Amino acid sequence: MIMNILVIDGMGGGIGKAVIEQLRSACGDVRIMAVGTNSLATSAMIKAGADFGATGENAVIYNCARADCVIGVIGICFANAMHGEISPRMAEAVSSCAAHKFLIPMDKCSVTVAGVADKPIQSYISDVIEKIKRPD
Repeated sequence: MIMNILVIDGMGGGIGKAVIEQLRSACGDVRIMAVGTNSLATSAMIKAGADFGATGENAVIYNCARADCVIGVIGICFANAMHGEISPRMAEAVSSCAAHKFLIPMDKCSVTVAGVADKPIQSYISDVIEKIKRPD
């Protein structure tokens, strides 16, 4: 069975792009759905190898319901995070969907998780990829 992985990103799509590149090289049979909060983010993720991309609030809501797992920075779960790019409906769709969420800590999302190590984003992305490859 093919795993449906939803990657959500905003701004310029750099983190989503890095996630998709690592997923493509490390995971075999997965379907990567890229959803950007804006067209620039969506475009970057499609170029990185997503199977398809969509943009905006409705795309987040629609694809969350079809995902086996969701990957993004922690702000995707909070209304008005990422400088207002995450609407309340987007945050609700992510936080209430049945998919397993892999959240990457990022202080720029106005959320700090106590006890999380201060390490490069690429290291967190690698951690996510390993957990997807070897679920507990």
